[in-house]
Amino acid sequence: MERLILHSDLNNFYASVACFLHPELREKAVIVGGDPERRHGIVLAKNMRAKNCGVRTAEPLWQALQKCPDAVVVPPEFEQYSDFSARARRIYYDYTDQVESFGIDECWLDVTGSRSLRGGGEQIADEIRARIRRELGVTVSVGVSFNKVFAKLGSDLKKPDATTVISQENFRRKIWHLPADDLLYVGGSTARKLRKYSILTIGDLARADRHFLRTILGAAGEKLWLFANGLDRSPVMRMGAQEEVKSIGNSTTAPRDLVSDRDFKITLYALSECVARRLRSHGLVCNTVRVQVRDTSLITRERQGKTAVPTCSSEAIFHRAYELFRESHPPERVRAMGITACALEPARAVQLSFLPEIAAAQRREGLEYVLDDLRTKYGGDIIRRGVMLMDPDLGGVQLHGDHTINVRVQRI
Repeated sequence: MERLILHSDLNNFYASVACFLHPELREKAVIVGGDPERRHGIVLAKNMRAKNCGVRTAEPLWQALQKCPDAVVVPPEFEQYSDFSARARRIYYDYTDQVESFGIDECWLDVTGSRSLRGGGEQIADEIRARIRRELGVTVSVGVSFNKVFAKLGSDLKKPDATTVISQENFRRKIWHLPADDLLYVGGSTARKLRKYSILTIGDLARADRHFLRTILGAAGEKLWLFANGLDRSPVMRMGAQEEVKSIGNSTTAPRDLVSDRDFKITLYALSECVARRLRSHGLVCNTVRVQVRDTSLITRERQGKTAVPTCSSEAIFHRAYELFRESHPPERVRAMGITACALEPARAVQLSFLPEIAAAQRREGLEYVLDDLRTKYGGDIIRRGVMLMDPDLGGVQLHGDHTINVRVQRI
């Protein structure tokens, strides 16, 4: 039996929730982001009015406000988003127990076994859209297809509040003319490589030689060829399946340009504290640290390197991040910085060492677990490093940074 896969994408999710909770915003352009007075953060979401002004997700807030000066900027309310996301999943569970999250606002549903009771894929999708609109007060776009990749592509094709069907019969006509980077997992770097060989569309990718793609992109090239030809067979996980955390990061746009070594250290320490604490909360350690630096012309540089040993210590993450920062020939003026912990693995009990360096690192890690307990009990700001008190604005990243936890497959 041909599979029946849906992909639901809650439209402009953060902004839609904000407008539902604050009805006075519904007729205005709304941006969910950081604090523009502190030059802090990026556009996390926008409603259709802001989108029509050219506002883009992930662009700096100051840039968005130049395009849409009348926009209302509201802070994110993550507890509310989690609540709405959970309520949407409860609706999905009425149709199938195979529901796989792809971020807080997106899910795949395998409804193959539900068609005898609920009808065809388009009928189920339309019913879900009506329930989301009626019960949650927001809208959702749903892609319907025979695999996960095309279902995801379908939900992107028509927004807001729409159902799009991509079938075995129509997928060549419906999607092969689209740009190659519209296909799931084709990132900017891969798209640039493909353009060098005149592979511009999904159809070009599908018609390319499979072995040639493997030559230029490795195993990922062969996988993308399968995707473009509708041969994705990946299953939808069942309810309650554990998702693997791929990376944990934190970034911040500084309230002023960073110009001195002290500025850089304060910001990197604050970022390291946050990343390390979140690693420990997930019971993880990292083997690689990645540093992102954005200068005042908005050019971003990245550099990554391995840690000496697997770690969840803010001290170890800071020192590796600072080394990488210095090796990257940083600009004189820095606007934004980020740290990401990668190559994660579960933290395991480690035998105490008599080697002075390792023993000291183990003591520092133990101390940081004690600090976690204090911050949980008395608040995140109860105890801070002295270096971060030298400039409270820069040291406040823990409270105001942009957090990321990557729990899905990285873009190729």
